[in-house]
Amino acid sequence: MISRRNIRVKVMQLLYIIETADEGAKLPKPVQVLKKQLDLSNELFVYLLYFITEVARYAETSAFNRAARNLPSNDDLNVNTKIAGNSLLWEIIESETFKEALEVFKPQHTISKDLLKKTFDALAESDIYQLYTASDARDKAKEKEIIKFIFTNLMLPNESFIEHVEEVFHNWDDDAEMMEQLVLNYIQKPAGVNVLEMIGTEKWQFAQSLLETTISKKEVAADLIKPKLKNWDAERIALLDMILMRMGVCELLFFETIPTKVTINEYIDLAKDYSTAQSGQFVNGILDNIHKELTESGKIQKVNFNASNNKKK
Repeated sequence: MISRRNIRVKVMQLLYIIETADEGAKLPKPVQVLKKQLDLSNELFVYLLYFITEVARYAETSAFNRAARNLPSNDDLNVNTKIAGNSLLWEIIESETFKEALEVFKPQHTISKDLLKKTFDALAESDIYQLYTASDARDKAKEKEIIKFIFTNLMLPNESFIEHVEEVFHNWDDDAEMMEQLVLNYIQKPAGVNVLEMIGTEKWQFAQSLLETTISKKEVAADLIKPKLKNWDAERIALLDMILMRMGVCELLFFETIPTKVTINEYIDLAKDYSTAQSGQFVNGILDNIHKELTESGKIQKVNFNASNNKKK
């Protein structure tokens, strides 16, 4: 479910924490911290999915509450609950791994009922909801569209919701971009996705290896980076840029199945997204020079991923 880009971001964030920790501070083993962070990301992902499903299912709660009024109006007695039968909603709810995730993480104990009601009320007042309920048809595209709308238009831009999530999940700031991507991907294609498996065996091995290699080969990477800085003082380079370049150098040297072009482009994009305005160009220049040097000296040995897998079989 999680992508290699997501993994690189998590490793980058953890390396930054390690580099900025107070001298002498006792830190848990980095791999254990990374595993815990991924577990927290998994919990946050499940909570977001759960909140979406509860907003959609709240149509029935709202209808019941309105019908139970002392003097219910005709509208109160005829509330449209179409969304509670949304086909995508029930595909999520009936997923065995989603059911298991609810038992593991218990998001039902964390959810804000007041915020849930307000989110549904905002949904019910929206034009897209009025159009959705006006039709009796079960169009798959429309079913996805209304569920996606809850997430992208009613949850993510809602300051109250974000404040709530930040209070409950301290990893929200670090994971927000990844969560948006994961939830939208899941809404688009939920079939076969194990929501309890944030990261598979192969990608976990990549994550663990990238973290450990970047730490253990810090001096090796630094010896290649520093000569390329020219008039730049290594101590004045943005720490995040140095971390990204170290990760990039380690991938070039020690990850034989990842093409060099993929590595360089990934770290350029991460520098653009997470560091300074000039970082993308800066990281590009340094990694490109190092790549050329390593290639000319024959120190980069890449193998075809599929060929490598066939040999292992």
